[in-house]
Amino acid sequence: MIRLLCFTTILLFFSDVHAQKRAREYGIRIGVLNPGTHNAITDVAGVLVGHETIIKGDNIRTGVTTIIPHNKNVFQSKVPAAIYVGNGFGKLAGITQVQELGNIETPIVLTNTLSVAQGLEGLIDYTLTFAENSKVKSVNGVVGETNDGGLNDIQGRHVSKEHVMKAIRNASGGKVEEGSVGAGTGTICFGFKGGIGTASRVLPKALGGYTVGVLAQTNFGGVLQIDGVPVGRELGQYAYKNAIEGSVDGSCMMVVATDAPLDARNLERLAKRAIMGLAKTGGIASNGSGDYVIAFSTNESVRIPYTPDQSTFSTTHLHNDYMSPLFLATIEATEEAIINSLFTAIAVGKVANGEEVRPLPIKEVIEILRKYNKVEAK
Repeated sequence: MIRLLCFTTILLFFSDVHAQKRAREYGIRIGVLNPGTHNAITDVAGVLVGHETIIKGDNIRTGVTTIIPHNKNVFQSKVPAAIYVGNGFGKLAGITQVQELGNIETPIVLTNTLSVAQGLEGLIDYTLTFAENSKVKSVNGVVGETNDGGLNDIQGRHVSKEHVMKAIRNASGGKVEEGSVGAGTGTICFGFKGGIGTASRVLPKALGGYTVGVLAQTNFGGVLQIDGVPVGRELGQYAYKNAIEGSVDGSCMMVVATDAPLDARNLERLAKRAIMGLAKTGGIASNGSGDYVIAFSTNESVRIPYTPDQSTFSTTHLHNDYMSPLFLATIEATEEAIINSLFTAIAVGKVANGEEVRPLPIKEVIEILRKYNKVEAK
């Protein structure tokens, strides 16, 4: 009977997750560019996303989210990449090799701060499952994190390498689960329940027709703004309101994918614009915040083979003069991804003082946005 009740509770939890609407479904249109089919990072062709959500008892609220650049052997067909550090209070694994060589050779894993090691173990095990990698002796796994210790028994280290492997194997394209799932299960954002959010933008053909997709793991503070509206101030919930400094700290992991043929240098420039998107939501990259952006290109023409056929190779890259539309797309998609993480998150538990971390009060927020004429008629 107890098992049946637990199973029913889990089913109800996940049905609530799927029932949450995204910002755009309420008539909130952020920016001027159009989103892709799913308004998700998976609109960038080939990108896959997987989650493993861990909810046990009343204090285990954590998980894993994986982003796979393409459905082939990433180690053998590396993607150009860059990492930009907005504020470096974090434990992002794999950063120095990405900065040195300008590529990523594994899926990207997001999890909690004390589970980075398990993320690496899972990535190494996954990489070595490929027959072509049988002689590989070095794997640079990329694992990002935020600290979900407010809602989760983080010291218990409940994430295992098996959870990581499962998230990778379950990764798929199309619609992406958002909110209190995967690496966003136990996160808090602007004092409300945070989570996983995603969005995309597609450039007009006249500007290249490229797609930019963003996925964010939100766990940070500041003064919430939605499409320029001071929502946090209107709700009376924002950093330093009661001179409680600790409420602003946290982290945000942002992953930017594009099908534009970019090299590592221009991918870093793209990554910098994601921080602008974070700032537009009211995030302030506080002292205790680890704000990182991982950017990569899926364009096959710029992939880097593990075993080159010759000592030199040539690729075609987008000219600097054509980067600005991609910058705009990144800013807009990042802003909307963060807002989507708030709109789709649901309450999952209480913090140490017994207070429940409530989700964003959607009804009140919509009324505030209407006051500022920011809700479009459907």
